Amino acid sequence: MSKILIVDDDRYTRGLLQELLQTRPTQPAFAENAAEARRLLVTEDFNLVLMDQRLPDGNGLELLREMRERRPRLVAILMTGYADVRDAMASVREGLFDYLTKPFEDLEELERVIDTALELDRAYREIDSLRASLAAAGGAPVLIGQSPVMKRLIEQIHQVAHLDATVLLEGESGTGKDLVAKVVHAESQRAQGKFLDVNCGALPENLLESLLFGYEKGAFTGALRATLGFFEKADGGTIFLDEIADMSPKLQASLLRVLQDGRFNRIGSTEPCTSNFRLICATNRALAAEVQAGRFREDLYYRINVIVLRLPSLRERDSDLLRLATHFLDHFNEKFNKQVGPLSTDAIRRLEAHDWPGNVRELEHALERLVALHPGGPVDSAHVVGCIERVVSGVESQQQTGVDPYQIERHAFERDYLERVLETAGGNVSEAARLSGIPRQNLYVRMQRWGFVKK
Repeated sequence: MSKILIVDDDRYTRGLLQELLQTRPTQPAFAENAAEARRLLVTEDFNLVLMDQRLPDGNGLELLREMRERRPRLVAILMTGYADVRDAMASVREGLFDYLTKPFEDLEELERVIDTALELDRAYREIDSLRASLAAAGGAPVLIGQSPVMKRLIEQIHQVAHLDATVLLEGESGTGKDLVAKVVHAESQRAQGKFLDVNCGALPENLLESLLFGYEKGAFTGALRATLGFFEKADGGTIFLDEIADMSPKLQASLLRVLQDGRFNRIGSTEPCTSNFRLICATNRALAAEVQAGRFREDLYYRINVIVLRLPSLRERDSDLLRLATHFLDHFNEKFNKQVGPLSTDAIRRLEAHDWPGNVRELEHALERLVALHPGGPVDSAHVVGCIERVVSGVESQQQTGVDPYQIERHAFERDYLERVLETAGGNVSEAARLSGIPRQNLYVRMQRWGFVKK
C-alpha cells in the first residue's frame, strides 16, 4: 500500500485526487497548509508527495526543498497554476520529480505521472534494500527484478543451485548470463571454492586450450614454467564457459572427455590429472540448431544440457527497466563521485520507449555514459537521447539508432532557448511569444514538446 501525501488548501483539488486514488492500492493523507504538511512529513514515511505551490502559510516549493534536505530520495510533484510555470521548471531542475499544472485537464496523464512517480519510489526503496543486502552478504551477487519472468528465473536458480549438476544458460547477449552464473555458484555447496570464468569466443583455440588444461614447462614456445589450468584451479569450485557455441570442434571433443571421466592431461604431459568442478555454460545461440547445422557436437550438447535456465530479454521484463536504471545511476554516481539525477518523467518515458537490443548491458553502458558526461543534477529526455546511441563496430550507427547528432544538438538548443525566454517572460506565454517572434500557438506546441506545460 503506497502512502501519498496531498497538500492543497483547495477542497476541489483534494476531492478530485481522493476520488482518483480510491480505486488504487494507495493510502492518501491530506494537509491544507504548510505547517500540517511539515508535521506529517517529519513523522511519517510517504511514498509520494503532491504539493501545491501556493499554500496559505507558505510556499510549497520551499517546503519541499526543506524536506528533501532530510530525505534526498523523497519523490515529490509540485502542483502549480499556469502563471507559475517558471517556478515549476525551477523545481524540476532542482530535482523534484515533476510538476502538474492546474486545473487538471487530462486525468489519464495525471494518473500516468502518479504511477511513474510511485514506480520510481519503489525502485529507490528496492535499490536501498539491495545495498543493505549486499553489505550484509559481503558483496555477494544479487539479481535485480520484480517482473514475473525474473521472479520465475530467481525461483529456478534457488531450486537448482544446490544440485551440483551442469547448468546451461541461454539468452540474448547482454541479458546477464555471467551474473546468473555467479549467483548459481554463490548459492551452491561450492560457494567457498573458486569461480573461474572464460569467454570461449574471445580467445584463439590454442590459448583457450592452455588456459583450461594448463601446460608443462617447455610444452611450447614461451612455456617457461609449469602452469595450472582452470580445470585444476577450479577443483571444488565452478567453471563458467561463456559463449560455448564458439568453442572449436577440437576443444569440444576435449571438453567432452573431461566431463565424462573427470580426467585430463596438461599440455605436454602424459600424467593424468583429476578435478572435481561444476560446469556452467552459456550461449546466445540455440544450441539445438547448432547441432543440426553440424557446428556443435551432439554428444557434448546432451552432456551439458542437464539443467537449462533461459534468461529473458529486457523487452520481456520491461517493468524492471526503471529499477535497473536507478541501480545503474546510483552505481555510477558512486563510481564517478557525482550527483546525477533524478530521472524526470520524460527521461523515464524515453528510456522505456527504446527497444534495448543490447538488453541490460546496453542499458548499463548508456547510464554509465550519461553519468560520465552529465555535469550533475536532474536528467531530462534530451540527456537520455544522447546516451542511448548504439555503437556498432566502434562507430555510432545513425542508420540503426535513428539518432542524428545534429538533431540532438538542435533539440537541446531549442529547449534551452525556450527555457531562457520563458524565464525572461516570467512564465507568461504571450510575452514569451512576443520576445521570441514565435507565434503563440506554435510556441505552446513547442512548450508541450519539451515538458514546460502538459499535453
